[in-house]
Amino acid sequence: MWSRAVRQRLAITRYSSNPQAAVFLSASLSPALVCSPRFVTASAPRYSTAVVPNINKVFATAEEAVSDIKDGSTLLVGGFGLCGIPENLITAVRNKGSKQLTAVSNNCGVDDFGLGILLQTRQLKRMISSYVGENALFEKQYLGGELELELTPQGTLAERIRAGGAGIPAFYTPTGVGTFLEEGGFPIKYNADGSVAIASEAREAREFHGRKYIMEEAIRGDFALVKAWKADTRGNLVFKRTARNFNPAMATAAKVTIAEVEEVVDPGQLDPDAIHLPGIYVHRIIKGKSYEKRIEKLTLDRGQSGSKDSKPKKPADIMRNKIARRAALEFQDGMYCNLGIGMPTLASNYIPRGVTIELQSENGLLGMGPFPKPGRHDPDLINAGKETVTTLPGSSIFGSHDSFAMIRGAHMNLTILGAMEVSANGDLANWVIPGKMVKGPGGAMDLTASGSRVVVTMEHRARDGSPKIIPKCTLPLTARGSVHRIITELAVFDVDPKEGLTLIEVDSDSSVEEVTKATGCPFKVSPNLKPIAYGDL
Repeated sequence: MWSRAVRQRLAITRYSSNPQAAVFLSASLSPALVCSPRFVTASAPRYSTAVVPNINKVFATAEEAVSDIKDGSTLLVGGFGLCGIPENLITAVRNKGSKQLTAVSNNCGVDDFGLGILLQTRQLKRMISSYVGENALFEKQYLGGELELELTPQGTLAERIRAGGAGIPAFYTPTGVGTFLEEGGFPIKYNADGSVAIASEAREAREFHGRKYIMEEAIRGDFALVKAWKADTRGNLVFKRTARNFNPAMATAAKVTIAEVEEVVDPGQLDPDAIHLPGIYVHRIIKGKSYEKRIEKLTLDRGQSGSKDSKPKKPADIMRNKIARRAALEFQDGMYCNLGIGMPTLASNYIPRGVTIELQSENGLLGMGPFPKPGRHDPDLINAGKETVTTLPGSSIFGSHDSFAMIRGAHMNLTILGAMEVSANGDLANWVIPGKMVKGPGGAMDLTASGSRVVVTMEHRARDGSPKIIPKCTLPLTARGSVHRIITELAVFDVDPKEGLTLIEVDSDSSVEEVTKATGCPFKVSPNLKPIAYGDL
């Protein structure tokens, strides 16, 4: 026997031209009649939503939308750097004055913008982030014991949030195996005297198919604050360019999701195929009053490439470009590549003739183009270094969770990134000096744990003259045994996790003897040793 609700829905469908009559009719029909083959046959093919529900999730102000955020709440906040952050909602939270908040976000804005304004007012108790970056106040409060910080690799952060929204309590990942994540003990909070008040816990480890993985728990929040470009009144969202980043995943993983948008339209005005996030995840919408859309690194193509003025003049810049030119020879036609900030990104200026590669940026862009011309920049289109960029024909844009699925799933062919230290067996350290400098792992842990080829570009010595290639890393690791090749201004080494280092190229202005003095561990010399070749200027 069918329930009364089912009989009503069938009757509404059958008599959709007059819903009121249909509801009245369904209440009076006998179960035997409703279940009869004649009724079902006539009704079932026309089963549909007869009337579009009158759902309006729009709130008048940001202040009204955040009015029930209480002290101690956990906020999932979208954005990457300052791109795609919910500016108006963050300001409303500051004005409300909620305290002891936990914020889950890739980073914490800058000192005076984005989540940084909640640091200024001491409203944040804990940050769960992948990157401290250039936020000096963030670093100061953490090292001074005022702020708890749970550092999480960027891809793991995206997946923890995605899992939370998908009802998956935990998952296993290769990212972080053999590092502080697996071992625990990394400071989450310092005491005022510099001792550790709260330390991270060790992760559960397990082997699958002969490879070690660690378990990460999902993240859910009380509220998600996200930024989209457009919404309809039912909560369907469309994002713009790389302002998408963490926003879609954040929206799925909270009890209450509040979206601020630049434009609100009526249902039906957004093409269903163009909707990036269905309204089922969104509970409240506000139209932002204004948007500063501050750009952290406005980087422009001023048409000086190859000109006399564009060539580096400082010795440090000359050396960096020299290393980048050698790194460019690692590119092979058709490769999908991820380039880290600094020298790795410079390598894309020297791609050999006849070679075409696809550059991936972990904030959600595949097919990254050059810097924009003056006046053509878009604050909603940046790379992982927070620099303004462009797209190319064939480019695609996606969320951070999809970006790291590409990386973690070993779909990238090549990763080039910098380092503070590399060990003789290919261990990598590039993200923190405990008690002194905290930048965060960002996406490096995911990139180096993926199984793709990893090339490190770095200066051969540290500023104090000490070697950066050493028997064993002294700094917290990014990954174990992940580096395949090291490129410096003096030499190129191949790295084998069991056999160690082999010198394969030496700079024409240097020698094996000089490389030996500058390197902190023994190495073999290839019988086919040759001078370093460089990409075209």
